[in-house]
Amino acid sequence: MKPLYIFRHVACEGPGYLADVLTGRDIPYRLICIDQGAAVPESPEGASGLVFMGGPMSVNDPLTWIEEELALIHRAAQSGVPMLGHCLGGQLISKALGGTVTANAVKEIGWLPVERVPGAEADAVLAELPERFDVYHWHGERFSLPEGAVPLLRSEHCERQAWAKDSILALQCHVEMKDDMVREWAALYRDELETAAPTVQSAKAMQERLPERVTALQRVADVLYGRWLAHLTR
Repeated sequence: MKPLYIFRHVACEGPGYLADVLTGRDIPYRLICIDQGAAVPESPEGASGLVFMGGPMSVNDPLTWIEEELALIHRAAQSGVPMLGHCLGGQLISKALGGTVTANAVKEIGWLPVERVPGAEADAVLAELPERFDVYHWHGERFSLPEGAVPLLRSEHCERQAWAKDSILALQCHVEMKDDMVREWAALYRDELETAAPTVQSAKAMQERLPERVTALQRVADVLYGRWLAHLTR
């Protein structure tokens, strides 16, 4: 089996729990560290699928590697290569396929609920999950739906939290989190937590009941990742 290509854009936002899932299923992957100057492949031919992680930058920033990843995503979609995006990664996929990425009305940071979008398509994909559950967030922008995409999840302050199209899954929220990642982000990105807001949790608040919250999140991730990984063998 060809490896998955996982694109990391900043050192602290790696594949996290996804790497554990892949290892448990004996699925090979190659970590492409953009933050360390790794080149973006011109073609997806060597990969069984593409995964794009998060990062503090915007997809609208004039960065060479962003343009290269957008071009790669476009080529992969034309070839039917499965793709998965987390936060910035989901925004990259959305933009490459014709959607837009704009400022959200508020920042969403910490443990906040999402709910299933009404509809048969979302019900089918998310049948194993409750209609409403908490996930981890850290974003100030949002994506729109590319043509043909089916909305899956939404939150009170962000209408598009996840969408699917064929073998593509784009997430605005973070389901890859592990305990140590939550702690690290709370420390590294602490400047973003200085302004109190209903949708921005303090570092202390987001670390309360952390093992319990991460365990629940990983049950959600198991469903989403399982659905997406099934496309690799089709």
